[in-house]
Amino acid sequence: MATLNVRQLDDDVVRRLKRRAAANNRSLEGEVRHILENAVEDDIAAKRASFPALAERLQRETEGRAQTPSEILIREDRERGHRVIQ
Repeated sequence: MATLNVRQLDDDVVRRLKRRAAANNRSLEGEVRHILENAVEDDIAAKRASFPALAERLQRETEGRAQTPSEILIREDRERGHRVIQ
């Protein structure tokens, strides 16, 4: 596990974090860890939620264009000596 040091944090922020930690029955370190973990999860969730909209937009933009099935593209790559890395 990594260690993270945060320097020059405003005293008022630390006080509010301590109050929040106490309210949630966590240590200051535990509360900060919880906040950071949730922030990262929220970011991932937002990206996942935006994918269907992106897929729909791309589908609209390419509608009516000739599409090459993926199995043909894969076969062509293999014939050129490229291999799929899994």
